[in-house]
Amino acid sequence: MTALGGRELVLGVTGSIAAYKAVYLLRELTRQGARVSVCLSAHAREFVGALTFRTLSGHPVLEDLFDPRSEDAVEHVALAERAAAIVVAPATANLLAKAAQGLADDFLTTLLLAGRCPVLMAPAMDGGMWEHPAVVANVATLRRRGVVVLEPDRGALASGLSAQGRLPEVEAIVEALRAVLGPRDLAGERVLVTAGPTREPIDPVRYISNRSSGRMGYALAAAAGRRGAAVTLVSGPTALTPPPAATFVPVETAEEMREAVLQHAEAATIVVKAAAVADYRAQRPAAAKIKGKRDLTLDLTPNPDILAEVAARRTGAFVVGFAAETHEVAAHARAKLEAKGVDLLVANDVSRRDIGFDADDNEVLLVDRWGGARGLPRMPKVAVADAILDAVIALRAAHAAPKAVR
Repeated sequence: MTALGGRELVLGVTGSIAAYKAVYLLRELTRQGARVSVCLSAHAREFVGALTFRTLSGHPVLEDLFDPRSEDAVEHVALAERAAAIVVAPATANLLAKAAQGLADDFLTTLLLAGRCPVLMAPAMDGGMWEHPAVVANVATLRRRGVVVLEPDRGALASGLSAQGRLPEVEAIVEALRAVLGPRDLAGERVLVTAGPTREPIDPVRYISNRSSGRMGYALAAAAGRRGAAVTLVSGPTALTPPPAATFVPVETAEEMREAVLQHAEAATIVVKAAAVADYRAQRPAAAKIKGKRDLTLDLTPNPDILAEVAARRTGAFVVGFAAETHEVAAHARAKLEAKGVDLLVANDVSRRDIGFDADDNEVLLVDRWGGARGLPRMPKVAVADAILDAVIALRAAHAAPKAVR
């Protein structure tokens, strides 16, 4: 289960041109297992209709606190008590001002006063409004009270101006919410994660690589950071944005990844080798582009076994490896676990198109050195990441694995 799975959330939507993005946010929250009640301000209804939110959430949309015919007229009290968090996205300058002053003149602002759960606000506004002294003061007031107010993105706005005021991306809002609701059970840990493929040059324009997108490793780095760890992410080339709190170390080749990993592994208490390192590299890469259409023979040489080297050198760190298999997953996973000397091996079937390489979901088998094996059902990689970290914590506690002290 993810940090959002089974949680009851309130999604407040206010009157911004970015209100349509709340539809995508709602879809992602429900995809991760949250039960979401949407609360629309009067101005929000000018941009997106209630029917859209009701259809996607499966719940009535909260609109008019003062409609005596509505069964939801007193729902704000019960909902405020049940909700695990209230998310306001987009949050306009007007909503920020009302919330900072404690006004309660509609359903959403009343919920914000009645609730005792965490509140996350994702602002969106035009022009230089975000930098206006009144907005700055209101945001500071809310943050002092414990409200998490995200920084809006910078870019093109509805008016045609370019400034800070864009609603943060859905992924960033969900990540912030997961951090608000998730455990902090890795506080004090130093986690090293590798991710993505490596590229081994054939000549200056060609290389040997694989289909890894890096999503699993990036999800693990983000999850560890949410849970309080100091994270170092060593990554081959991907199209992904590194988690903002992680120390990011970009690399290209297996040799570069080995150098970076060994540099940071000594200080790590948990090492997660999720990268898909190319097994071979060209023995003699060409210095210039290979020209012509002809048969070509490449002499390949094995790349270093970074996982085995880390496991052999460790001084108390818990080491997690990954195995991308196409058949007999359980047998190959156990063999790799024993050959590499790691504590936990995460294996998945990459012959399937719906999981593994370049997919949003994964379905994995966890095999540990104490003889345990547990399969995880197909779920989003962000959920798999938390499940892997849960297993690390449980195994280390159960078997009294030493934690490195620096």
